[in-house]
Amino acid sequence: MPEHLPGLPRPRTLRHPGPVSDLRIEHRHAAIGRHFRLALPPGLSLHEALVGALAGVAVRNASMTLLGGELQTLSYCLAQPDHSGRVVATYGELRETTAARLIFGNATLGRSAAGLPVLHCHAAFRLADGSVRGGHVLTEQTRIGAGGISALATSLDGIELRIGYDTETRMSFLRPHTEVSDA
Repeated sequence: MPEHLPGLPRPRTLRHPGPVSDLRIEHRHAAIGRHFRLALPPGLSLHEALVGALAGVAVRNASMTLLGGELQTLSYCLAQPDHSGRVVATYGELRETTAARLIFGNATLGRSAAGLPVLHCHAAFRLADGSVRGGHVLTEQTRIGAGGISALATSLDGIELRIGYDTETRMSFLRPHTEVSDA
């Protein structure tokens, strides 16, 4: 473990409220990872554009890098401490704005418990007043602006990411599973 650096505040240690699992990192191996450069058109929600583009090349699970572009609308929220003690952190209030510039982001495509496409996205952006912010982007409510957005995607062939509950964090998030063929 790295030693504490003199003159700098000591990092805080967060402990999740649930029982610690013996398995610290869940993982699967993707035998194939196809790579795509996506041109996401203006006017669509970020969710519609990413899910549609990837469905068009038969990708159901992927990791993506958003390379920037204009946003017509942006809906996002920030993590904040959960004072109830039920979880370590929760999402704060919804923040909505228009005419933002996406600087950079990362998104993961997986499936909800019902099997529907779900995107988890964090990004950095510049707001109309020039301030730079970052947060969890609500992709279904965020619309791509003029000029579109470029993205790089890597398929996770053979892996299915599904929303699942974690007892240690007491939160639901995308967890890896071996993909079951529809055939």
